[in-house]
Amino acid sequence: MEDKQHLIEKLFEKGILINKEMLEQNVDSSLIQKIENEPDIMVLNSDYVTIIHQQTSLVDWYEIDKHRVDAEKERNDDLYQKELQEQKKLTSIFISTSSDHSQEISNLETELQNFPLSELTSEIIPLSESSPSSSLSPFEITAPPFPNYDTLLSPQVNLEINSELNSTIIVTSYETIAHKYDITDFTNFFVSRFKFLESILRNRQEMENILTINRAFSKKEKEKVSLIGIIAEISTTKNGNLMIILEDLTGRINVLISKSKKELFNLGKDLVVDEVIGINGTSGDKIIFAENVIWPDIPISHEMKKGEVEEYAIFLSDIHFGSTLFLHKEFNRFLRWIRGESGNETQRKMASLVKYVFVVGDLIDGVGIYPSQEDELEVKDITAQYDGFAKLISQIPLDKQLIMCPGNHDVVHLAEPQPVFYKEFASALYNLPNAILVTNPAMINIGKTKTFSGFDVLLYHGYSFDYFVANVESIRNGGGYHRADLIMKYLLKRRHLAPSFASTPYLPSFAEDPLLIKKIPDFFVTGHIHYSKVANYRGITMMSGSCWQGKTSFQEKLGHEPEAARVPLVNLKTRDVKVLKFIDPDQSEEKNNENKETKEIKNRESEE
Repeated sequence: MEDKQHLIEKLFEKGILINKEMLEQNVDSSLIQKIENEPDIMVLNSDYVTIIHQQTSLVDWYEIDKHRVDAEKERNDDLYQKELQEQKKLTSIFISTSSDHSQEISNLETELQNFPLSELTSEIIPLSESSPSSSLSPFEITAPPFPNYDTLLSPQVNLEINSELNSTIIVTSYETIAHKYDITDFTNFFVSRFKFLESILRNRQEMENILTINRAFSKKEKEKVSLIGIIAEISTTKNGNLMIILEDLTGRINVLISKSKKELFNLGKDLVVDEVIGINGTSGDKIIFAENVIWPDIPISHEMKKGEVEEYAIFLSDIHFGSTLFLHKEFNRFLRWIRGESGNETQRKMASLVKYVFVVGDLIDGVGIYPSQEDELEVKDITAQYDGFAKLISQIPLDKQLIMCPGNHDVVHLAEPQPVFYKEFASALYNLPNAILVTNPAMINIGKTKTFSGFDVLLYHGYSFDYFVANVESIRNGGGYHRADLIMKYLLKRRHLAPSFASTPYLPSFAEDPLLIKKIPDFFVTGHIHYSKVANYRGITMMSGSCWQGKTSFQEKLGHEPEAARVPLVNLKTRDVKVLKFIDPDQSEEKNNENKETKEIKNRESEE
């Protein structure tokens, strides 16, 4: 057993406090190693050790720790024990589903080894030249034909593109057909959302004896009722309770969430208008007193699939080519690794086994996106930005399938679903032989074989995230823009990418709401917030890409702290996730300072 004082100091250096009970037990080196793979853990007690030993998925330590602190403050550990039991129940389901599905995933940041920074920072690959494809791969690869999106894309497609090395199927992508909108387009939009989510909630065990709202008015006082509705309004009463106006196709009713029910009240504070929920409660005089809130959610039994062969997928986002803050050196480090030219033997092998490269929006920095952006543009022409990006990304070997969707900085309309990149400005992307271009959002299936169904990857850039960071208390207090996993979990529970209508611009062009999460994905991948995070929720691996841009003046005003040049890498056979780091923090700070100085000089020149 390690010396107690040494153990305390070792864990303290990692930001972890150990309680007295654990000091009396044996803490072996294997446990220490597991703890090192859990960057979010802050306290080590016997409960946490049990979870670590039984762990089959990424654990939300922030959530568990919040309940632990509440339990200690109030001397009531019901919520804490409930969270622990939920985690253990999730673990037992994964183990019982299949013995082959026991796993240990870690959000591991890894710097490339045998890759000295002096070597990395001294070489920049010129944008005007691309490494010849013959030097990138030891064998010749016939790239799949590029699809004609003008004829193939429709609101939903099932387009299969095969090569000898991979299989990629576009499960869902969208095409907007312009027409004059009227009120029925918007009502159909919400009705389709309500009916789909209602069908899920009706199958929930908690939702028994469901009534329509017009029938609920006929119930006697204090009689048990269950309702399903869409939230029309949320307010706070003079006594500090929450009042919700719930609406279905038959009418509206007031639902009160009492502040005396603390757990329920905290859940209620995270509700937003336009989301669809189930309510258990008791009837009053034209009011329902809520006792429980139920979301459509992901089934707890949802299986975490694993592939048959060892191959990898990597996830990039927010490249922002064209910005003066674009991280040329760091991106070229990534390109050298993906070509197998850097890293140790293990890392080079991983690079060779990468079959899928996803880029989840904001390929370029765009023009006129935020105030004073022009002062921070190195390339001021939109087409030139896409040309430059294409020259960079073309250096990825042709045996790796590129899948790319737009974001809010790309040259497409902002309303979602966003279409495929406009060919008028981004023709260079259409000339990439190994690229598949899809809408935002989109669902892609990868790795399908005759005996394996493949993985469904839900791509969404994440424009709605800003709204939920600002308006959902648990997300804002739980880490905000540093906790993309909390936002993604919030959306998965609601089975919708933007449950509040105000959270993102919409195009009501479709027969049903295109931002519904109808098909449960294996991977939910986002970007937008410039901070990489990896977590698991009920068998779904949630990943947020990082970025390849330093902090902009606009982000500085908003208090954003981006974390650049991280690349989540997934082993599709084991579902293990690693986050590769391609940045030197000192260089990133120098880049930001350099940009500030440049802007100050420009401002002085304009004043003169």
